[in-house]
Amino acid sequence: MKYLLDTHVFLWLQTDPTKVGPILDRLQRNDAELVVSVASGWEIAIKYSIGRLSLPEPPEKYVPSRIKAINAVALPVELRHALAVSKLPPIHRDPFDRVLLCQAHAIKAILVTADEEIDKYPVRTFLVPTRK
Repeated sequence: MKYLLDTHVFLWLQTDPTKVGPILDRLQRNDAELVVSVASGWEIAIKYSIGRLSLPEPPEKYVPSRIKAINAVALPVELRHALAVSKLPPIHRDPFDRVLLCQAHAIKAILVTADEEIDKYPVRTFLVPTRK
């Protein structure tokens, strides 16, 4: 099974995998294909550069090393992914999440997220329960 990790899920796998909850076992299976979008790397770099995200090393080192550490692959943002965003209903306004939705659909992956707004789109998702 192919899983596209939302940015926060990717980061949780690095810092506190228990936050991912019941899907953690599935993500760690040998037959699980983990995918991290280049859009998530871009989002991480932006948040790091404006001081909204702390990392143990700069994103240009951290993101590729962490993708490798979880045996994931990086998914480039293709023109078709970017253009497909125009066809999405305006449920969610975050541009990074909108690209992830289009990528998950294009590569036939399950989008793993804790964002309930994303779960309202017609794409296969696994909604990670958030702790209250």
